[in-house]
Amino acid sequence: MIKLVATDIDGTILNWDFGGFTPKVKECIKKLNSNGVKVVLVTGRMHKSAEFLADELGLDTPIVSYQGGLIKDKKGNIIYQKNLDSQKAKEIIGWAKKNNIHINLYMNDVLYVEKDDETVRKYTGERSIDYQVCDFNSLEIKNVNKILAIDFQNARNVTEWVETLSKKFPDLYIVKSTPYFCEISHTQARKSCAVEFLCEKWGIKKEEVMTIGDQNNDIELLKSGGIKVAMGNATSELKSCADYITDTVENDGFVKAVGIFCK
Repeated sequence: MIKLVATDIDGTILNWDFGGFTPKVKECIKKLNSNGVKVVLVTGRMHKSAEFLADELGLDTPIVSYQGGLIKDKKGNIIYQKNLDSQKAKEIIGWAKKNNIHINLYMNDVLYVEKDDETVRKYTGERSIDYQVCDFNSLEIKNVNKILAIDFQNARNVTEWVETLSKKFPDLYIVKSTPYFCEISHTQARKSCAVEFLCEKWGIKKEEVMTIGDQNNDIELLKSGGIKVAMGNATSELKSCADYITDTVENDGFVKAVGIFCK
């Protein structure tokens, strides 16, 4: 029996093109709640960017944000946190400046950028979040949730960044979360670590967990589930890790998977 559904947001239950949750997704999650199944959002988004989505879905469960680097309960209390080492964060900031790479710097759930340009406006516009523009040299670099390197024009650059940084910082968690995003965070800021933490807290066994996602950062999410589901629009790497491949986000693949495994 499934007691927990741990789901990614973007590309899984939220359609980028549609711009919101379909009525079927909302009704499905409402039904899961009424049947006593916990639904937890597990996302690379910052907490503030996921919180209003949880409210829209009527969820009162903790939110897993920053790829698993932060868990806050409904009251905003931190129950799990793994921040990026300050010195490592400074080195990555230096690498980005040297190579003229746009990065989002997240500290204490606040998004900082050095330029108010098209990249950050495109990023934040799709997620309805605020940001602060400042010289990173003026900031005290501490309590870093994560760093996100972005290139909306050339996905190949992002792949190269992941490979380069993974070799340079083998003790960090570095992953491509979309074709355009390279995420850099603490080695235990993983979706698997966060879900396993909640399972232990709630006394839920792995075989009682369904995990579902669409991107490579969801490989860690699927690892923590007894039933591993990849969306039809998922990457080939994620599909290879899944027990089951459902339909696409456009066709309510999440709802169809729940219908099979959460009877």
